[in-house]
Amino acid sequence: MPIVRVEMWPGRTHAQKAELARAITEVVASIAKTTPEETIVIFQDVPKENWARGGVLASDQR
Repeated sequence: MPIVRVEMWPGRTHAQKAELARAITEVVASIAKTTPEETIVIFQDVPKENWARGGVLASDQR
């Protein structure tokens, strides 16, 4: 049973997450030779103040 974790900044709509879940599920099931029903996609919204790149918090970047 493949489990795919997607971490991203908040702000995506329900519709965007649903579309992304369908696309990820389709590709993973096809390549991993499993079924869509056995494929789990977990979305986690990570606030920008909890995400840094190059030592700078994303909330401080412009």
